[in-house]
Amino acid sequence: MTRRNFMKTAAFSAAALAYADLRADEEAKAPVFTTCLHKAMIRPKADPAVFEALLKAGFKGVELSDKSVTVEQARQGRILAEKMGLKIHSFMGGWANFNADDPAARNASIEDVRRMIRVAGAYGASAILLVPCRIGGKMPKPSQFDIAFDPGTLRMTQAVKGDNAPFAEYIAAQNLATARSIDAVRQLIPTAAEEGVTIALENVWNNLWVLPDFASAFIRSFNDPWVKAYFDLGNHVRYAPVEAWLTALEGIIAKLHIKDFLIDRTKGNEGSFVPINKGSIDWVSVRQTIEKIRYNGWVSIESDGYTDAEHSAIMDAFFAGTLRHK
Repeated sequence: MTRRNFMKTAAFSAAALAYADLRADEEAKAPVFTTCLHKAMIRPKADPAVFEALLKAGFKGVELSDKSVTVEQARQGRILAEKMGLKIHSFMGGWANFNADDPAARNASIEDVRRMIRVAGAYGASAILLVPCRIGGKMPKPSQFDIAFDPGTLRMTQAVKGDNAPFAEYIAAQNLATARSIDAVRQLIPTAAEEGVTIALENVWNNLWVLPDFASAFIRSFNDPWVKAYFDLGNHVRYAPVEAWLTALEGIIAKLHIKDFLIDRTKGNEGSFVPINKGSIDWVSVRQTIEKIRYNGWVSIESDGYTDAEHSAIMDAFFAGTLRHK
């Protein structure tokens, strides 16, 4: 070996050792979590090509969303998923109309959700995502909310600090929606128990229960193991930090969605949805909070901007606590 080759070899070996030491240091510093998270994607129906693509990308679970599926079709979908080694963990029931003024319309919505609970059970899903209803009208901006409510009745008494007269109709609509939603969900609990499907309530941009303590009080008011929260990690950061939401919902979260949101208080919605890790959410802190509240379970991606394989890698980093905010 020439002196030049010797020096090159020595330098390479030193660099390799330094890199190995750096990797070891990084691994030693990496957080160790005892909670176990599982990644899933959202797709419409059970389909062999779709399932194969998800498995190839590294996903072991799926949340299905097509509401036209029959119970028998759901049973066949479960057979297919089990055969391929994929778990249908949730069914996205979506929006209900529990606060309709017409009693017939409210009853029709309740019965439609009852049907979807049975579809979820046939899929083998452990939960159905349900948004009870929506209200509109003049309401505060996300950053203006300062809600006060009666913890016994859940009646909102204040939406903002100071003069609430401009939001009187909103407060009245909130209270009516709360009362009617509670009544409707209670009617559905026996079906949920029969099917073994948790009613996972979500307040996805429906202008209801928009702060963590209020949403938590609403869901806890049922005091029933078949009613929990379906919480989206990106939907409500414009109202309060994700960590505050997770802490308030400790012990009552059935499932998680993941997306990102970039806060901009100058915009109409005080921000906009962006691809994961390009928004305002501190994913390392969120993962640490998930560990603190002891959530174990599924996390379904509800976001665009990446391929399935890229989303899978992002989820792996998030689960490991190494998804650094860009």
